[in-house]
Amino acid sequence: MSDPNPEHWLRLTRMYERAPCNAHVRPQMTIGHGTAELRIPVRPEFFHAAGAVHGSYYFKALDDAAFFAANSLVEDVFLLTASFTTQLLRPVAGGTLVARGSVVRAGRALIFADAVLADEAGVELAHGTGVFARSAVKLEERIGYR
Repeated sequence: MSDPNPEHWLRLTRMYERAPCNAHVRPQMTIGHGTAELRIPVRPEFFHAAGAVHGSYYFKALDDAAFFAANSLVEDVFLLTASFTTQLLRPVAGGTLVARGSVVRAGRALIFADAVLADEAGVELAHGTGVFARSAVKLEERIGYR
């Protein structure tokens, strides 16, 4: 695992922002050493039929925050989510989703990270726990890293 490297974190942030799956969601990511924070302004197109944000957006926010907290420690390869568990606590229908991820344990093969999703007032909406594994995909320009 690497020492703190702000340039690596900025590259990961740019890679995240350019990912096609984020065009619709328009998230903002900040990455640090073993941490990541994600902000997503809630929009009506995220709602299910009952008028609140669909759980898939909760999952995305939690997984992304935990994943990038984990990948902040690995500079040579892209990580993969091996498993991710979520607990949905309460609905939300406005404001900004704020997901904060942090590494719990970093081993050679696997990294464990947790994430908490809250509204902008700090009311917890969901929790997530992920296991992330090193892939064979190098962090390089072809995946938008540079």
